[in-house]
Amino acid sequence: DVSSPKHGKVDPDNMPHVGGNTWAGGTGGRDTAGLGGKGGPYRLDAGHRVYQISQAEKDAVPEEVKRAAREMAEKAFKQRLKEIQMSEYDASSYERFSGAVRRQVQSLRIILDNLQ
Repeated sequence: DVSSPKHGKVDPDNMPHVGGNTWAGGTGGRDTAGLGGKGGPYRLDAGHRVYQISQAEKDAVPEEVKRAAREMAEKAFKQRLKEIQMSEYDASSYERFSGAVRRQVQSLRIILDNLQ
């Protein structure tokens, strides 16, 4: 069961973590920032294979936990904007322009990766 969202511990060795509710950047777990899990405050990719839980499990997260996760994500987003000296308007503008060329940038990254 989910209890409350949190960032989670950072693994100094960046080992893959699947399931549980301890590690930031893990996959398929609960309550912590990561990918493929439930109840975490925001997505955090540590570069490992993603293990996805079912949509039914995600839908079963209590509304108060979802609300707390959204609030924590919003706070982390605003803190990150502050760190990089960007306003919410700047972030919105960036997202609008970035979104317009996202597919082309992804294609270029694939081409460059293959050339390496």
